[in-house]
Amino acid sequence: MLLMRVRWLALGIAAIFACSGLLSAAQTIDSVITTASRAPISITDEIQDPAERAAFAELLKTTDPQKTLAMARSFLGRFPRSAFLAPVAERAARASFDLGDLKSGLDDARFSLELLPENPLLLVAVADVEARLEENDTAIASARDALDYLDRFAGPATIPAREWPDFTRKQQATAWFVIGRALVNEALGGQSGDRQAFLHQAAGALTRAHDLNPKDMEPVYLLGLTYRYANQLPNAVLEFSTVYRQGKEFSSESYDQLQAIYQAAKTASGISFDEFLRHLVQEARPVAAPPTTPGSAPAMRLGGYAGSAACEHCHAAICRQWGQSGMSRMLRPYQPENVIGDFTKDNQFYAGEAISFQDGKLQIVPHAGRALLARMVIRNGRNFFEIEQSDGLWRTYPVDYTIGSKWQQAYATRLPNGQIHVFPIQYNRIEKKWVNYWQVIDEPGSERANPYNWERLDASTNYMVNCAVCHTSQLHNTRSSGFDQENLAFREPGVDCEMCHGPSADHVEAMSAGNYAKKNPFDPPVDFGRIGNREFVAICSQCHMQSAEHQGGAGELNYSSAGTFFLKSVELPFTEFSRGAFYKDGRFKQTTFIVEALERSQCFRKGQVSCGTCHNPHGADEASNPTSLKFKDHPDLMCTGCHTQFQDAAAASAHTHHPYPSEGSRCVSCHMPRIMDALLFRARTHRIDDIPNAQMTVRFGQADSPNACLLCHQEKTPQWVAAELQTWKRHAAPPASHD
Repeated sequence: MLLMRVRWLALGIAAIFACSGLLSAAQTIDSVITTASRAPISITDEIQDPAERAAFAELLKTTDPQKTLAMARSFLGRFPRSAFLAPVAERAARASFDLGDLKSGLDDARFSLELLPENPLLLVAVADVEARLEENDTAIASARDALDYLDRFAGPATIPAREWPDFTRKQQATAWFVIGRALVNEALGGQSGDRQAFLHQAAGALTRAHDLNPKDMEPVYLLGLTYRYANQLPNAVLEFSTVYRQGKEFSSESYDQLQAIYQAAKTASGISFDEFLRHLVQEARPVAAPPTTPGSAPAMRLGGYAGSAACEHCHAAICRQWGQSGMSRMLRPYQPENVIGDFTKDNQFYAGEAISFQDGKLQIVPHAGRALLARMVIRNGRNFFEIEQSDGLWRTYPVDYTIGSKWQQAYATRLPNGQIHVFPIQYNRIEKKWVNYWQVIDEPGSERANPYNWERLDASTNYMVNCAVCHTSQLHNTRSSGFDQENLAFREPGVDCEMCHGPSADHVEAMSAGNYAKKNPFDPPVDFGRIGNREFVAICSQCHMQSAEHQGGAGELNYSSAGTFFLKSVELPFTEFSRGAFYKDGRFKQTTFIVEALERSQCFRKGQVSCGTCHNPHGADEASNPTSLKFKDHPDLMCTGCHTQFQDAAAASAHTHHPYPSEGSRCVSCHMPRIMDALLFRARTHRIDDIPNAQMTVRFGQADSPNACLLCHQEKTPQWVAAELQTWKRHAAPPASHD
C-alpha cells in the first residue's frame, strides 16, 4: 500500500466552491445561453417549503465538519424527498472525509453522484478516497469521469472566470495523480506479467499530473517510486533529484531514495554519490504524458460555404429528403401552405389563464379575470396576428416567418427596421390549441412568459438573439462579436447541409473540376460513417444540447471558419439550471437536454452509439416518420444490432419477462421510457441504459421519479415494482455475452 500525504487542502477548497455554487442563479430551460444571458433566476427560490429552505441555507453556511455532518444527516432524514439531496449528500460526504470516516463518506458521495453524475469536483475527491482504500478500478473510473467533466463544463458562477482555469488545472492534476497511484497499486498487487504495463501507464499519468501542477512535488515523488519499481533507475534518480532540490515536501524522502539507489549499486569504482547521480540523470528517458483530450477532431484549414443549392446537383435525392425534414423547415419565409395554426375557428388567445403540463397532460384552468389578448386571422389570403396593447388599441402584424413544422409552430414578423420578432403565442398541433408555451416551461416571473411584454419589441422577443443560433445557418454578427440584436445575420434559414457537413465550397469546386482526390473523414463535407461517435454527437449537439454556452467568437455565432467548423461549446454546470429540467431522481425531464441524457448512457460512454445509430436526418418517409427513426417499424433493431444475444425471440422474452412481441418486450419500453417533456407530449428518454429503479420511485413517487413499469401497470405501486424486480434477479440466468 502506498502511504502518501493527505491532500485534503485542495479538495476542501473544491468543496467550498462546489457548495457555494448552489446559491447562484438558475438558468431558464429551452433558451439560448450566452455569457451575457447566464442565470436569470435564483435557485433557492425553488425550495417551496420554508423549513426546508431554511435548513438548506443554514447547512451551506456551516464550515465545521462535525456540525456539517450532523446537519446534513438531519436534512436527509427530515426531507427525504427534497430536490436538493445531491448537494446535501455531497456536504455529508466531504465532512466524513474530513473526519476520517472514508467509507461512510463514499456511501454519501455515491448517492450524490447517482443523482448528479456530472460533478467533477466531488469525483476528484471520491477518486482520491477510492485510491486510498485501494479500490483501484473504481478510483481510475472516477478520476477519468472527473477529467471528462472538467473538460466539458464551465466553472460555477461563484468562481471568477479568471480563477477557473488555474483551479481546473489543479483538479485535473489531482485526478491524474489518482490514476497514477491506482495503477501503481495495481502493479504492486497484481500479476508479474502486468507489472511493467501498469507502471508504464502510471508514469504517463503522473507526468501529466506534474505538467498540470508543477509546484506539487507529490506526483514527482511517486513518479520516482514508479520508475524505481520498474527498475528504470536513471528516470527514478531524475525525479527524486527534482524533489530533493526543491527542498520542501518529500525532500527528505527523496534523499533517502537516492541514497538507497546509490548503496544498492555497490560500485567498486569509488565514484562519489553526486557523480553517480549525475551519470544516471544523463541516461534518463522519461515517459511522455498522455494527451489531454484524445480522439478529438484535427484542426484544418476551412474553405468557404457553397450553400445548400450547390449540393443538389450531385445529391438530388438526399436534398429532396432533407427539404422535407424538420431541420430544413426550422425557419421558413412565410408561405400560406406552411402554416399549421388555426387562423379561422379557434383563433383567439386569452391572457390570465393558468396553464401547466404535468404528468404528460396539458391543463388549462380558466380564470374569471382573463382577457382577450390576441386574434389570429386571415385577410385577403394572408395570415396576421392582432394583439391588444397597453393603450387599449389593437395592432396588426403580418406573419413573415414560420418556425417549426411538426408538433408545434411559432410565428414571427419583420419590423420596418428589419428586426424579426417572435409572437408570444404558439400553436400546438397535438392539442390543437394556441398556447403561451413559455408559461408552461418557465419558472414564475419569466419575462418572456408575460405576453404583455410583446409590445416592447425588445431583446426578449427578438428572433436573432433567442432562436437563430439553432434555427438558422451560419449566424454571424456583421460588426462585432456578440448577440446584439442590431447586427445579426444568417446565410440560410433553417438548418442547411453545411451546418452538419461543414463548409463545402472547396469540395464543390473540386468535384466540378473532376478532381476526385481522397479526403479525410473530417474534411468537409464530413463523412459521418467514418467518424467516431463522440464527434458525431458533438456536431448534433450544436443545436440539441441545452447546456451549451455560446461564446460568439469573432462574430461567428454557430459556426467557425478555423479549426473545426462545428463549435464545441463548454456547458453550464447542471446545478445552475431550473429544477424544472430534472426529476428529483436526477434524470432529465426536458427534451432540450436530449444530448446530455444520451451522454450519460453507457451505450455512448463505452460503446459507439451516436445520434445516427437510430436516426436518419434526411430519410425518405418524413411525413409518416417525424422522429426520423431508422427502424420505425422494428424498433428493437436499434438495440439488438449491438446486443445480438437478444435477436432471438425466446431470449428477448426471457430477458424482458414479457411475451414477445408485446409492448413490454420492446427494448425501449424499459430502457427508454416516455418520461421527457417535449412540445406538450412525452418523448423517450435518451439515457438509453435507463433501468427501472424502484427504490427511487418509492422515495420520490411516480411523478418525481417515473418508473417504466408503472407507465403500463398504472394500478400497481412502487413497492410492487421493487418486489417484482427482486424476483427477476433471483431467477436471472448468468448474463450472456454479446458481440
